[in-house]
Amino acid sequence: MGNIVAIVGRPNVGKSTLFNRLTQTRQAIVNEEAGTTRDRQYGKVEWTGKEFSLIDTGGWVVNSEDVFEDEINKQVQIAIEEADVILFVVDVTNGLTDLDDDVARILRRSKKSILVIANKADNFGLHPMSAEFYSLGLGDPYCVSAINGSGTGDLLDKVIELLPDEKPEDWDEKLPRIAVVGRPNAGKSSLVNAFMGEERHIVTDIAGTTRDSIYTKYDKFGLNFYLVDTAGIRKKGKVNEDLEYYSVIRSIRAIENSDVCVLMIDGTRGIESQDLNIFSLIQKNKKGLVICVNKWDLVEDKSQQAITYYMNTIRERLAPFKDFPILFISALTKQRIFKVLETVKKVYENRQSRVPTAKLNEVMLPIIENYPPPAWKGKYVKIKYITQLPTGVVPSFVFFCNLPQWVKEPYKRFLENKLRENWDFTGTPINIYIREK
Repeated sequence: MGNIVAIVGRPNVGKSTLFNRLTQTRQAIVNEEAGTTRDRQYGKVEWTGKEFSLIDTGGWVVNSEDVFEDEINKQVQIAIEEADVILFVVDVTNGLTDLDDDVARILRRSKKSILVIANKADNFGLHPMSAEFYSLGLGDPYCVSAINGSGTGDLLDKVIELLPDEKPEDWDEKLPRIAVVGRPNAGKSSLVNAFMGEERHIVTDIAGTTRDSIYTKYDKFGLNFYLVDTAGIRKKGKVNEDLEYYSVIRSIRAIENSDVCVLMIDGTRGIESQDLNIFSLIQKNKKGLVICVNKWDLVEDKSQQAITYYMNTIRERLAPFKDFPILFISALTKQRIFKVLETVKKVYENRQSRVPTAKLNEVMLPIIENYPPPAWKGKYVKIKYITQLPTGVVPSFVFFCNLPQWVKEPYKRFLENKLRENWDFTGTPINIYIREK
């Protein structure tokens, strides 16, 4: 859970191509330009039943007019601070460059697991050329070709072997884990502090093996859960850097280690693109969601119209997933703080809730009969039976029918909406599977 592997290296050694190969996507834009995108370089890699997050640091640094080397050093620093394993990519066809040496110098000082990846070894004739990378002093180079995939299996085996095990001591699996996420300065720390209140002694901190997610156990007012706190752990002055992408990497880790995310939005600024990025991370990871519009004490117009307008805007920006609670709070004046905790608890319960099969069929089958899936080339789709899967992190429903391939996205969304109308799944995503009987 929540292991992070980072890719570093100078421009144009194929970091994005390697990222796409390992995540089996084409989401990183592969381009000759350095520093092409920012929010794209985050993906999940699954190998031999284990999973980790891969980040391509290349995109986290915005390349302004300043010197290239500074930028790369920053990326490497971030990787060293944030990642469990670092993949240092070099280019076999170009051989060693001064820039590679500089990166290696920083990496050698760190105590992290580092693998040298000799990329662009597209055929075996090129493998002997990787020998010069031994001089980097970082162990055996792994010859891979991100373009055709050769050598990536051995590489992944090695990465999995190096990842730390992630179980904090005296850890209670059954308690919900809550993460407070949001842009810098949206008021995350204030909210966490308001939760904790003065009676700090009730709260016990359990540090996970991930250096930075601190699980704070919270048991007051009959509530019992862990707060996954990632804010404010970084030593100031270590990297005097734009906080934005630090916060994104931090959010990744917090979101992955949680069950329900509280997304803080600054009420005085409205929804910004960074909020949407964090929202899509929550979506990708299928986590529960509660949205808190913070700093409500500073907003002038608090009329019902304003609130309704605000809520509709948020739901529109975050469509198609609209079924989540929105609270207007002030962490400073502690307005509706307790409501946040109650809502989080409710969302967590919704995630766990089970609908008896008999009830499901009794309610849903008549609805489906009245609105059957559209016919396809004269073939009628008949949904005969519905059941909820016993396991799964998210409520998952299976609809059995004769022609599953003809049931398209819009109809699945219709089914999801009907489920939500009849049962309370507020704040949690739902999976819908159509299977052959």
